Amino acid sequence: MNTENKNQSAPDDGDDLKAIRKGIIARLLVYVRRILTIDEVIDVENTTAGIKKDIDFRGPNVWILIFSILIASIGLNVNSTAVVIGAMLISPLMGPILGVGLSVGTNDTETLNRSLRSFLTMVIISLLTSTFYFLVSPLDDAVPELLARTRPTLLDVFVAFFGGAAGIVAGARKEKSNVIPGVAIATALMPPLCTAGYGLASGELYYFFGALYLFLINSIFISIATFLGVRYLKFPLVEFVDPIREKRAKRYIIGLVMLIVLPSAWIFWQVVQESIWYREANAFIDEEIHYEENVISNKVLTYGDSTQTIMVFMDGGKTIPDEVINAWQADLIASGMKRTTLKIIQSGADMEEYSRMMEKYKSETFKELYQYNQEALENKDKQIEFLEQELFKIYRDTIPFRNVVREMQVQYEGLSKIAYARSYESNFEKIDTVNLFLVEWSKPISNQEILEIEAKMQKWLKVRLNLDSVRVQAYESQFITP
Repeated sequence: MNTENKNQSAPDDGDDLKAIRKGIIARLLVYVRRILTIDEVIDVENTTAGIKKDIDFRGPNVWILIFSILIASIGLNVNSTAVVIGAMLISPLMGPILGVGLSVGTNDTETLNRSLRSFLTMVIISLLTSTFYFLVSPLDDAVPELLARTRPTLLDVFVAFFGGAAGIVAGARKEKSNVIPGVAIATALMPPLCTAGYGLASGELYYFFGALYLFLINSIFISIATFLGVRYLKFPLVEFVDPIREKRAKRYIIGLVMLIVLPSAWIFWQVVQESIWYREANAFIDEEIHYEENVISNKVLTYGDSTQTIMVFMDGGKTIPDEVINAWQADLIASGMKRTTLKIIQSGADMEEYSRMMEKYKSETFKELYQYNQEALENKDKQIEFLEQELFKIYRDTIPFRNVVREMQVQYEGLSKIAYARSYESNFEKIDTVNLFLVEWSKPISNQEILEIEAKMQKWLKVRLNLDSVRVQAYESQFITP
């Protein structure tokens, strides 16, 4: 009988658990939907007007751009990240880029033409300004801040895309925030333009094309993120009275979208492939390149569109046989890096070649490391100087208490205890630091005698310790009625 009751209640218990799970999942979905919904706080009209207002480059915007480019160029020139960030905060570069994404997302050809025209104007002004600065600047070394803006990476693409997404979502809110300057800093639009100007000024076309390439990638993916955000938030599309003009505008928009999306997709694929290759090349060196006691003293990875090279410097005195190197090359091809060439430069085989190649690559590497560490060393010097000043203050504020106690004990018979402390006092207008000495006598002493001794002690202590503010005070228990 009991068994039958249990069998009958089991399905009910299972149904109850399922109902509870379904209820929890339903409430969780409602909660997630509620915290992710942004339709209620979107202000489409003011957002559109705000983006369109920042598109045009004329008057104050041009001068602000010129000054911010000059500031950023100086920051890159002296390898100061703080100066570069400050320049990015005041630059108006984001306006035309957001305008392209908005106009494509809303089929607004007029705004698109304005955005592209302003974008081109912005790039030309920026290149001319940065080129002029680096032509007249006495500092012509390619510091790490400049070198870091010449090659795009997969992270640059992600930062630009998610930065653009954050920009359009934040800009569409009814309550405005300071997200747009943050996007400009995170995506680092300005430094590549300054580096491109440096490339033109120095004749280093590699820097020019690499930096301009990085800037265009950032701009394109910010525009793509803005376009997707505009469509997701259902910004109203521009309507045309003339059907023929509407078809022409749509074809124009579609053509431009394809012109932007297809190259950017190819660029994204290339950046992904390059990032994967660098990861696999480093993993191959760590896992496969080992031979007895020889050690890897340096490595140089070169990635090209058609060929890639892994150059490894081996040091240890023992010559690595050709069959071992050939086996490494075979393993490299088997791992999937078929277009990659492995070069082993070893000190045991040809010391002259090893030294020559090592000097070539080490000099470049050490130069970059030296320049990169200069700012860190300067910061450490400033920190050391600050700590020295603090130590000096501590030393200055520290008295030779043991010696002073002995001298006071000799001068004043009957002195049984001395206490010292640095104290602070205020008259509610200013705060003063006081060197306070508390003294105690072995026998009671009159108030008049205490005051006389305090005055003498204070004068002596000021001279003895070279202090401006000294106060001598007897313990309260020492005061007696005369």
